[in-house]
Parts: sequence; C-alpha cells; structure tokens
Amino acid sequence: MPDPNYLTPEEVIARYRGQLSEGTLRNWRCMRIGPSFLKIGKAILYPSGELDRWDKSILVICRPARKLPLEKASPPE
Repeated sequence: MPDPNYLTPEEVIARYRGQLSEGTLRNWRCMRIGPSFLKIGKAILYPSGELDRWDKSILVICRPARKLPLEKASPPE
C-alpha cells in the first residue's frame, strides 16, 4: 500500500488535475524549481507536506472588491 505522505509524479499530476505534465515536473526537478522532492535510487517522491507548503508559496492573494455606495449601485430611474 503506498504511503499517502509521499506522492509519485503521477499522483502529483492527479493532485493538480492534470494541469502539470510529467515533463514539466522533470524540467522543474532539473532546474531545482517547483515543489521539493526526494530521489531514492530511480524513485522520485514528493512529500505531501512539501506540496502543501509549495501551494501556499504560489497562492495568489486577491484583495476584496471595493463596495460602491448604495445610491451609486442602483440603476437610474
């Protein structure tokens, strides 16, 4: 049974709903960018905690929309 604390590249691709390819992950590993990983022999494993940390590091923070005063928001009569 696979350890849920470590994901294979295929499981990482599934986690991100196919928006990353195996080639992208391979390139990122080669350039040492993207999520941290372990290499044990030929096996590549991504610790799920590191993926969570990476998610937070690339999170785009949006500010709340400015609310218009009620009289400006209503359509003209």
